[in-house]
Amino acid sequence: MMSDQSTQPQGSWHWNAASRHLLIEAPKGSDHSDLAGQWSIDAIEQMFEGLSRGRLAQAFSISEGPVRCDLRLSSGADIHLVGAFISEEDAHGMLLAGNEFAEIDPSDLQPGPDLYPVFQPIISLGSGHIAGFEALARWDDGEVRNPPSRYEDEALASNMLIRSAETLSKLRESSGRSDLFMHVNLTARDLSRSTLPALVEALMQGYDLPEKAIRIELTEQAALRDESHALAAVMALKAVGAGLVLDDFGTGHSSFAWLADFPADSLKVDHGLTRRLGQHRTDTILGTLTLLAARLDMTTTAEGVEHKDDAAKLRSLGFDYAQGFAFARPMEEAAAIAFLNN
Repeated sequence: MMSDQSTQPQGSWHWNAASRHLLIEAPKGSDHSDLAGQWSIDAIEQMFEGLSRGRLAQAFSISEGPVRCDLRLSSGADIHLVGAFISEEDAHGMLLAGNEFAEIDPSDLQPGPDLYPVFQPIISLGSGHIAGFEALARWDDGEVRNPPSRYEDEALASNMLIRSAETLSKLRESSGRSDLFMHVNLTARDLSRSTLPALVEALMQGYDLPEKAIRIELTEQAALRDESHALAAVMALKAVGAGLVLDDFGTGHSSFAWLADFPADSLKVDHGLTRRLGQHRTDTILGTLTLLAARLDMTTTAEGVEHKDDAAKLRSLGFDYAQGFAFARPMEEAAAIAFLNN
């Protein structure tokens, strides 16, 4: 299991280029609560060791993409700002503390023996071909493979990421397709683990996967349990190259304010809406959602599609992808490779 001794989450940060101020939120009583507050670059650099001065201004100078800045305080403690720009003026991320951000316990790279993932194809509605897969967890209980009953198991997220990256590499190699992607689900508890971005980065580098080949699915309900921390955590994942997918959109809160803040690359629309396809009001809502997503440079996936005849209608409403039993059920790795190549 991954060791959290190398880095520990200490809070979150928000950079605004217009004001050139850095807002740091750190809980009272935490090791670095003295960093909490709104700072100018000049002011906060007075707290850094000499060699670290200038790094922060350089990290924020590009105004796009990921932010990764390692700093040493004058006390000798190391901190790390990891996140990404969500616009030309604003960046968000996690504040971590520890010796080295990217340190991983080697034992964490060995997936649990009882985890038996399956993979469901995601179909491009434009071409009709497989565009990617979603990894779904199953537990091997001997004769029967069941959905996991212990979703709060700390090792589940890292094990699923490991198995998913390995399978994605095999799918890409067997098919010669460099554009394939893999969706992996994370929970709110998973986001609280400060070493998760390091694992994603290590897997992407180890399997030579391009940016956004691994796409993290996160439900809005899970994220809203601790919105500030969730936003910082997903920024850290985005900084190391993961794609971000807002799952089950159309259920629960479906907050447009959260949609504005969350730097998602894609929306997955819940089957609670897609199963009503053909109803005038539902079709109007679905068409509006896909238009909104396109304006935000996001793709859209219709979940729970049960009839192949719905593919043309979903495409006409603006959906990019579809997923469901109409196309394929979840399958084992060997079957997924065969299905892709046939």
